[in-house]
Amino acid sequence: MDFILGVIRGPKKKEAEKEAVRRPDFWIETSDSVSHLCSFDADGRLSVKVMCDSRPIVQRMLDSFLNKFFPSGYPYSVNEGYLTYTQFRALQHFSSAALSVLSTQSLLFAAGLRPTPAQATAVSWILKDGMQHAGKLICSNMGARMDSEPKSWRILADVLYDLGTGLDVLSPLCPHLFLEMAGLGNFAKGLAVVAARATRLPIYSSFAKEGNLSDLFAKGEAISTLFNVVGLGAGIQLASTVCSSIQGKLIAGPVLSAIHIYSVVEEMRAAPVNTLNPQRTAMIVADFAKNGKVSSPADLRYRENLLFPDRIIEEAGSVKVGQPLRKVLNKSSKLEELREIFPKEKFLISCNNKWTDLVLEQSATGEDALRGWLVAAFAADMEKLGLGSSQTVLPAAYGKMESIFPSFLSELKTRGWHTDQFLDGNGSRFAF
Repeated sequence: MDFILGVIRGPKKKEAEKEAVRRPDFWIETSDSVSHLCSFDADGRLSVKVMCDSRPIVQRMLDSFLNKFFPSGYPYSVNEGYLTYTQFRALQHFSSAALSVLSTQSLLFAAGLRPTPAQATAVSWILKDGMQHAGKLICSNMGARMDSEPKSWRILADVLYDLGTGLDVLSPLCPHLFLEMAGLGNFAKGLAVVAARATRLPIYSSFAKEGNLSDLFAKGEAISTLFNVVGLGAGIQLASTVCSSIQGKLIAGPVLSAIHIYSVVEEMRAAPVNTLNPQRTAMIVADFAKNGKVSSPADLRYRENLLFPDRIIEEAGSVKVGQPLRKVLNKSSKLEELREIFPKEKFLISCNNKWTDLVLEQSATGEDALRGWLVAAFAADMEKLGLGSSQTVLPAAYGKMESIFPSFLSELKTRGWHTDQFLDGNGSRFAF
């Protein structure tokens, strides 16, 4: 009899023991290379700690160097030969910089001056290369944001370049501030050069159709070179006539800059970028929720907001992505509730009065982001129909997403979208 009672009571006892040894949930959030350990204690209070780094200082310096100068996930995120390519690229730029110092010294000598090597280095480095390289190093930390919004960053690059050029044009008006204006101008140009080069490949990739990226890149650079030469000829003509005085430059400069920025904006609007970022994902979901159709990259290109790309789109569920999980969930009970609704998903959704927070797991892809976004959009529609609050209708919205997602994803890929990655810039992600 005792044996039979033990068999009957056994499962309950095991469950009780399991509940007793269960530890509070915790997760790790990573944003801008900083990791936070977040957990709920036994009383349900949220605890957040910056994770201590126990690595030796030499290892930390090496990892910091790799994070600054190598792609995220190196060496697993690149193909074979990248290190050799980088080593010789560094040697190339080192020798080129040294040669530029010699050329500066020779030019000053030809102009009748007798500069010392130290003076030539100061002229070349401080006035031209120094501040420009500082701008390049600062801008290199924005690589993830440029992947997410290449069009906006490309426009910003040309605005910064025109700003630097404008400071050069204005420098004769205040010769006593020549060093400051030349330095700031080159700093702005340094930022612009990195942003322009970093966003060039995503833009060219959006036009590639049959593995012809190299051909597209080569032809695009050929067109740029041709019209740079033509522009130089026009500039020489203007400099010797209309713009021979500072007054002429103050008139022609803003006109040329306006034409330049307008041209870049129209270029970017024409590019059908086919990667998923927050804005494009929201627009795809909004169109699908409204009329049941999946828009192509070409359909969306002229509708993208290049000035405010982080805007919230109400028709797509008013989703905001990239918030830290610790700021979205302040109760352990809410975390458990969401994990029960989305048991195997790499996202969590929390609805509030103004917007819906979508928080992604560290390994989430574009498909995971689309799944979460569709749930948020369906929940918002159900709330408008009076079926309950957006939080209470999440299970029903999740079920609806599950039923339509396979056909939706197939149509998405047919229309030319790449769903293997979700480019959310430096948005915060979590890992349980």
